[in-house]
Amino acid sequence: MKRVLFNRVVQGMCVCCTLSSPSAMAGESLFGFLKGAEPLPQGSTELVQHATHRYDKGEGKYDALNTKTEIEYGLTDRTTVAGYLLGQAIDTSGLVIDGYLPKDESSGLRASGVEASISHNFLSPAGDDFGLSTYFSTSWSWLDPHSGQKKDKLTFELELLLQKYFLDGELIWVGNGGMESTLAQRHEIADLPAGVEWNSKPEMEIGFNIGTGLSWRFAPNWFIGGEVYYESEFETEVGKERSSVQAGPSLHYANQSWWTTLSYLPQIQGDGFERIPGQTDTNLHLIEKTKYEVQLKVGFEF
Repeated sequence: MKRVLFNRVVQGMCVCCTLSSPSAMAGESLFGFLKGAEPLPQGSTELVQHATHRYDKGEGKYDALNTKTEIEYGLTDRTTVAGYLLGQAIDTSGLVIDGYLPKDESSGLRASGVEASISHNFLSPAGDDFGLSTYFSTSWSWLDPHSGQKKDKLTFELELLLQKYFLDGELIWVGNGGMESTLAQRHEIADLPAGVEWNSKPEMEIGFNIGTGLSWRFAPNWFIGGEVYYESEFETEVGKERSSVQAGPSLHYANQSWWTTLSYLPQIQGDGFERIPGQTDTNLHLIEKTKYEVQLKVGFEF
């Protein structure tokens, strides 16, 4: 990455840090869900490949892979813009949930949506002692990430990003909080099994999220950390539809030209308006969520 920040770090602050969607060096992602407040330097470009494996609903078979190919650009020293191509693959069998999983589905990786974002930094974690940024994104997708069926979905998301360096940058704290609003409509399916419900009426949803994490540089170029992330969703007809808490560790490596982060984020608590028939894990939400998620991110500086 442009090592303007990196030179400051090595010269005095020893700060190889930041966070998740941006990160330790203003672009690197230290966590799975969380985003950092440090912007990219003006004129710098970064390519980031995200891959998330979601699996296990406690019944039947459920495996999903979600990908995001991101190009991020430093418009100014405080404003960063990005564009994304979304993709997904899914393999599910022996599991039918009215309104969510209408039938078995197996499909390879295919494009599922596009997204754009802009973030603006008000306070720099390195220069102002405490980092504060806002993040806004909008996305359009045409495949349901839960079932793999056709579903048109327009989403807007607004987040507040906080970040703080401790111990001369060896310890990094990040906090995020935000909300998203969604307008969605499923396509009709002609060959559904008898008695399976699949609502094709337009739906409106609003969601809230909050999360926090710590990451520690335990060796040159290496960070280890942990995060906890809560999200809830409210839908027009049922009110509160679901909520969940995920938490787990992350391992991050970076050098001057590329970085990578591996995160393991199991669900530790969840509830919802509906449950899978016969579900035994009564403290988890497994309709739209899974028991486990593994995320891998790899970023390159240009």
